[in-house]
Amino acid sequence: MNLKPLKMPSYGGQALIEGVLMRSKVNLAAAMRSPDNKVVIKTERLQGIYQDKLFQLPFIRGLIVLWDSLVLGMKYITISANLQSKEDEKIEGTSLYATVIFSIFLAIGIFFLLPMLIANFLSGLIEISSIESNITEGLIRLLFMVFYLWAISSIKDINRIFSYHGAEHKTINAYEDNAELNIGSVMKYPVEHPRCGTSFLLILVVLSIVVFSLLGDIPIVIKLLSRILLIPILAMFSYEIIRWMGNHLDHPLVRLLSKPNLLLQKLTTREPTADMVEVAIMALKSLQKLEK
Repeated sequence: MNLKPLKMPSYGGQALIEGVLMRSKVNLAAAMRSPDNKVVIKTERLQGIYQDKLFQLPFIRGLIVLWDSLVLGMKYITISANLQSKEDEKIEGTSLYATVIFSIFLAIGIFFLLPMLIANFLSGLIEISSIESNITEGLIRLLFMVFYLWAISSIKDINRIFSYHGAEHKTINAYEDNAELNIGSVMKYPVEHPRCGTSFLLILVVLSIVVFSLLGDIPIVIKLLSRILLIPILAMFSYEIIRWMGNHLDHPLVRLLSKPNLLLQKLTTREPTADMVEVAIMALKSLQKLEK
């Protein structure tokens, strides 16, 4: 597969429920297949922080990725879920915002605070140093993430989302290889992609092991606050690492360092069907029309 030309616009995406979201720096397009087999297209021009020059600076731009993961992504997953639901089952208005906020706090609690509490409890049972306790916390966090991804992959509906994730990656891979955007061509490409959000999460977790280990022995309340307040900082550095690795995949060492990222994506991607790839292509082509 050829490396992406520098002048080619960089697109990213996300799997939805029976759909795919594609976005650039200024536009977004989501294609979703409804229960009657029609493909519904929703588009949006990204405003606010997306156009603020401050958030386009190195490191600061990583906050956009965090925002996408926690807010924008959840918004469109909810929209795609509503498309599959009956009128009285849809989540809208206050319920939608409450669901997004609850999901954010739940994720922070499970993947950042709970590992810290478990490690703190273990350090009370076993005489270990503060650095060893913090490293243990990081390893527990990593195990939580891997186990979570493995566990949800056994759910049928989640498996379909992971297949749409594979369709999104195949389509982006084909686009970056200057291939024809048709089902036959796109299906030949791999389901892994070096700039995947899964890779971003892995880098963030590994980076948290290093950073939190350096904090040493601090009071439990300050330790809890640090796990929450440092998430944006970790996201900023994680994005820059992923971005740098994505731009240097021609180097053997970078390809080697990318192996764990691509390996983890085996948990979050599945080989898609032709109709899933069709939806992903429609999302990308709709985005390209907006770009013009």
